[in-house]
Amino acid sequence: MLIGPYALGQFGFFGFDHGLFPLVAGHAATPELFGIASVAAIVLMFTAGLETDLGLMLRYALAGGLAGIGGVVASFFAGAAVAVVAGHMLGGQIGLFDPPALFLGTITTATSVGITARILSEERKLESPEGVTILSAAVIDDVIGIILLAIVIGIVNVRKAGGAFDWSAVGITSARAVGVWVVATVLGVAASRRISVLLKWFGGRTTIAVMALGLALMLAGLFEEAGLAMIVGAFVMGISLSRADVKHVITEKLRPVYMLLVPVFFCVTGMQINLAALASPTVLLIGVLYAFAAMAAKVFGCGIPVLFANFNLRGAARIGFGMAPRCEVALIIAGVALSMGALAPEIFAAVILMVIINTVIASPLLVWLFRNDAPGTRRPVGTTDKAMTTADFDFASAEMADFVGAKARAALEADGFYVHLVNQDPRIYQFRSDRTVIDLRQVHTTLAFHCKRVDVPLVNAAMYEAVASLEGAIRELRKPLDTGAIAGRLSEPAPADRGAPSLAGYLRPECIEPELKGATKEEVIDELLDLMVRVGLVTDRAAASKAVWLRERSMSTGLGHGIAIPHGKTDAVDRLVAVVGIKREGIDFAAMDGEPSTIFILTISPESKPTPHIRFMSTVSRLLDADGRKRVLACQSRDQLYQVLIGAQPSE
Repeated sequence: MLIGPYALGQFGFFGFDHGLFPLVAGHAATPELFGIASVAAIVLMFTAGLETDLGLMLRYALAGGLAGIGGVVASFFAGAAVAVVAGHMLGGQIGLFDPPALFLGTITTATSVGITARILSEERKLESPEGVTILSAAVIDDVIGIILLAIVIGIVNVRKAGGAFDWSAVGITSARAVGVWVVATVLGVAASRRISVLLKWFGGRTTIAVMALGLALMLAGLFEEAGLAMIVGAFVMGISLSRADVKHVITEKLRPVYMLLVPVFFCVTGMQINLAALASPTVLLIGVLYAFAAMAAKVFGCGIPVLFANFNLRGAARIGFGMAPRCEVALIIAGVALSMGALAPEIFAAVILMVIINTVIASPLLVWLFRNDAPGTRRPVGTTDKAMTTADFDFASAEMADFVGAKARAALEADGFYVHLVNQDPRIYQFRSDRTVIDLRQVHTTLAFHCKRVDVPLVNAAMYEAVASLEGAIRELRKPLDTGAIAGRLSEPAPADRGAPSLAGYLRPECIEPELKGATKEEVIDELLDLMVRVGLVTDRAAASKAVWLRERSMSTGLGHGIAIPHGKTDAVDRLVAVVGIKREGIDFAAMDGEPSTIFILTISPESKPTPHIRFMSTVSRLLDADGRKRVLACQSRDQLYQVLIGAQPSE
């Protein structure tokens, strides 16, 4: 809105005499920019189709269908009615079946499933009765909205050609639009497997995604030539591939294209808003009226029907407000209407205001409604699908579960499955091959596979291969390991190509003890832990001690050459902290080279957040080379030690 021709874009500077984004033949953007925005809209709708869950729509067809159809009907007539009122307020006349009314009604039918899904995911309510009903209804909503758009475009084209409005023409246009959409969708879904095989024939994952986008562009062009919106064709291709095993591959590989182009679409949409029109009290009033009419239509249109599908008032309210946010699809339809000349700039500005108000108000209300854990159904809902089951595998440690999980993923991927990381924390993976879909959830020491019962033998076979790999690794680990050679390399000299190494970012003078009193490994570690507590680096000494000794029991941290770096990880600290101690007589620290240790650096790092521990170790190895160790042991005071450790020469 700010850079468009109705605001800053009209002013000339730096050689742009006519403005950075001037009006071009009455349009807010150049044909080239509109072309990029059109491709972006295709990418957006193709991705939306890919993310459509047809199985979910069918599984919750009753409640989702009631909510979706009720919301569409109420929203369409509410939006059309607002158009009639707006016509009178703007000094004109808009009939209930005039293009502006038809488009305003169609715009309000769209639900932003992306916004709602994000809220449901953050509130952990995606699998609740209300969550699955909202998602199912949103899918039905978008499908009906796309069909409505096709019908409306057909009617508007008839009107533009000079045809009079009559119900027979509407019926023919509607039948053609619905027929083309249904036939294309049915054929696409039926041919999904063959399309997937064709795409995989081309080779790599990136090529698969590029070819899939090419098919979406082709179908979008065919729909445009047939008199339907190109975004309908892109959506159909997305739905066709939504059940293919390469679905996630396409989504992941097209993500950079999506991130590059889709903001251009939203930007071009904003550039078309006349800020002077938006500042008009009449337009603002129309926008507010349109926004609350659209929200009320969704809340009541979706909420009332689900009362007959076992939901109570609380559940109905959650579903209603969950269906209220509008964004990407509404803006695409509005852009189509504006490009066809069916919406005046004032009405288009009111649409933008509606989108903003509905999203800003409905989203926090939905969060608030879900904060109360009271059920939204009158009777408990059984969620068990007899065709599905969960196979759990427990292991002795999280590291072992990590290893086996990685090997199981590799085994399934080698068998032709496409692996997709769905969620990072907890880690959830999805495996797809043809019609087989397996979910893997990894939580601490447990691997839980969710799949059809007939696919359990497949999971067992993959786990058998993974455990066999683990057994092989354990046998190899029983062989002597030359840990001394690895640890010794930490003290190898390195070229100083990055400036003098320094621990200045980790140490203060008071964190250094030049004369340790402990005579054993245990006493030295306890003395360094006491120093950490004394200087305020650690408040929970017990947790820090437990972490250090847990690491020490796995393998000694005596690196050799007189250096020992005991360390551990615990959330008793929020950053890497370190203290240094010197014991010139040396003690037995079970170092790799068998020599006594004289320089001790104790570090504690947080367990649940990344810290530069490896970089710290690298700095220590560069700082304490042969010359560095001599300089450290030559120091007589805390200040001298500090100067050496921060990379300066010790004072005389």
